[in-house]
Amino acid sequence: MPENEKGTLLKADQVKVHFKGKNQRSGTVKAVDGVSLDIRRGETFGVVGESGCGKSTLGRTLIRLIDPTDGHIYLEGEDISRLKGAGLKEMRRKLQIIFQDPSACLNPRRTVRQILMEPFEIHGMDKGKDAEERIMELLQLVGLDAYHLSRYPHELSGGQKQRIGIARALALKPDLIVCDEAVSALDVSVQAQVLNLLQELKEKLGLTYFFISHNLNVVYQVSDRVGVMYLGKMVEVADYDQLYEKRYHPYTEALLSAIPQVNQEDQKERIHLEGEVPSPTDPPSGCRFHTRCPKACERCRTEEPALREIAPGHQVACHLYDA
Repeated sequence: MPENEKGTLLKADQVKVHFKGKNQRSGTVKAVDGVSLDIRRGETFGVVGESGCGKSTLGRTLIRLIDPTDGHIYLEGEDISRLKGAGLKEMRRKLQIIFQDPSACLNPRRTVRQILMEPFEIHGMDKGKDAEERIMELLQLVGLDAYHLSRYPHELSGGQKQRIGIARALALKPDLIVCDEAVSALDVSVQAQVLNLLQELKEKLGLTYFFISHNLNVVYQVSDRVGVMYLGKMVEVADYDQLYEKRYHPYTEALLSAIPQVNQEDQKERIHLEGEVPSPTDPPSGCRFHTRCPKACERCRTEEPALREIAPGHQVACHLYDA
């Protein structure tokens, strides 16, 4: 077990998540294929990439909703990769998740009070006044009132449902929360309100977020650092302002060229990638992006680039910047 690095809350070391197909023809889906990263206490680590690149699978694996096929996950220096039973249950108090669709993740047959009481029931903390007081505190934290306690999910707006989802994630005072496309199902005006709420809660409670989104504007609005994923791999990691100022990987360059700018003079020409994203059951050899990369060379087709630091705090997996 590695020594806990100063400021590092959670660390992934060569994490893989492979799903076997129903038959031999289906092959093995390499959803996450050797991702290493560290999440620092108190930061928002944003993750972007096209649909199917493995963002949500990685997020759920980091908090052990999905078991890793290989690799290690360390929480404050402790390896949680293979935890089971009581140890896994206790760990879940520290790591929580806010799901994308609040309508799908709230039990329609339970009232808000019953939904918020559930975490305390699971961990045997539902006796006495403490849980009741905590529920009232949670409602206040997310901007809802006591009268919402008797409501059912279908009686709430989309924004109110997501606030309940946030409250439930906060119930056991976790250290890290995975926000899995937490605002993408909401109207634009409601998105802004929920994003502001998440920022306020982070500052007030000292939270750490692993923030997953396909919306680059949203990621840049909330993130301290950003990781760019492509086909199960992390291809670039940097502070958000570093990445906006200078991006090295051609895939990152293409993604960021799609962000509209208020000042048209700052708008760069859109980079359109050729071809489709390869299948995760049969990823290309070498650099996985070489089949769509306008700068690919022969080495890219045969040798996989390692993610390495090429500037202070800036990592990239690309042969263009090898020494």
